[in-house]
Amino acid sequence: MKLQLATIAALTLFLTSCMVGPNYTRPDVPTAPAYRGPDETKVSDTASLADQKWSEVFKDPVLQQLIRTALKQNFDVRIAANRILQQQEQVRITHSNQLPTVSGGPAVNGLRQPGIPGVFPSYAYADDTLNINASWNLDFWGRYRRATEAARATLLSDVWAQRAVTDTLIDNLATAYFQLREYDLELELSKQTLATRKQSLQLTETLESGGNTSLVDVRQAEQLVEEAAEAIPQTEQNIQQEENQISILLGENPHSIPRGQSLIEQPDPDSVPAGLPSQLLERRPDIQEAEQTLVAANANIGVARAQLFPQISLTGAIGLENIGLGNLFTWADRSYNWTAQATQPIFNGGSLRANVRLSEDQKQQAVLMYQQDIQQAFRDVSNALIAYKKSREYRQHQELLTQATQESSNLAQIRYKGGVTSYLEVLTNDTNYFSAELALARARLNERLSIVQLYNALGGGWQQ
Repeated sequence: MKLQLATIAALTLFLTSCMVGPNYTRPDVPTAPAYRGPDETKVSDTASLADQKWSEVFKDPVLQQLIRTALKQNFDVRIAANRILQQQEQVRITHSNQLPTVSGGPAVNGLRQPGIPGVFPSYAYADDTLNINASWNLDFWGRYRRATEAARATLLSDVWAQRAVTDTLIDNLATAYFQLREYDLELELSKQTLATRKQSLQLTETLESGGNTSLVDVRQAEQLVEEAAEAIPQTEQNIQQEENQISILLGENPHSIPRGQSLIEQPDPDSVPAGLPSQLLERRPDIQEAEQTLVAANANIGVARAQLFPQISLTGAIGLENIGLGNLFTWADRSYNWTAQATQPIFNGGSLRANVRLSEDQKQQAVLMYQQDIQQAFRDVSNALIAYKKSREYRQHQELLTQATQESSNLAQIRYKGGVTSYLEVLTNDTNYFSAELALARARLNERLSIVQLYNALGGGWQQ
């Protein structure tokens, strides 16, 4: 008996030591020594903006509090966290296929059979049993281990997907908040301009009543007033709708949003280093998610191949049985049986081999998608670096243009009050100045958003 048990144990160990299918190796992905962009020559700088915590990049205390609230309450983040819990249980379910299943319990049976007169009498009996049944599909070819490997890779993919959701949430919330502050700046400029133009209209009406100017000048002054006034309702609409968007990101019903630093007061980061391109593969959650999907697809090849080979199973039962509901727990009442069985697929219309080819094609698709994600990540970083540099240059030129239009508007007012020029010159220059102020506000926003874009493109945002 001991020899039999030792033989079975040795056979079981041997049968579960093989595993078909390829082991995962990361595909070769060529990376450039530096990102295409303004800092392309700085290849030795290993620091990256994405290494900073989001609280170090977005220093507005109100924005920081909004982000903390969103990370707790946002529905997309909570849904992603729930997917991880589901996949954790799926890993346990898949792993359980590698282990034996055991069941058992007591049973009571009763039977009565009528007799045949002159042949045998009727009889009846009752018995009670206590059985334990076990079965084990031996993982000789690694089918269940490969399936567990795939399930674990899917779990890691969901973990990285949750990080991607978190990064995207921070990106969207910061973008919406800065857009809101830009609308606030537009509203402030419109109201200031409206107040100034109303004063100018009063002056023009006074001059017209005294015969020092024409009614045309009054109408042109009224035009300037209405131009500033009409911008206010649209901007107020934009503000409230942007507040509604932020509320949804917070996981709350629409409500007003608190304000922190103005758009002009938002501090710029000390520097925006991109770091080495090779670091991007480890930091970007979408790339890591794609790689874990590839790992799972690679493991599924082993699952498919294992189905081509014999499936070996062990089944057995041990128990006690007693007729007549007597003393069940005696050695004489013991019973047992066991079976070792191997089942080899013989004919299935080619479905199993087609399933192997399908899994190999799915892996190749996962490789292509992984490589595509890497290329797109490099493009995102390059675009963000270019956007940051060019939006900064544009904002600097827009500042100079705004200063020039402001001086032209002031000179036109002086010339008009001195009777040197008509009010048409005031109208033209004041309109140009107002447009330049609004353009400067949008330029400040675009520069700020380019930092958000670069931080997200580099894979930053998950650090608390």
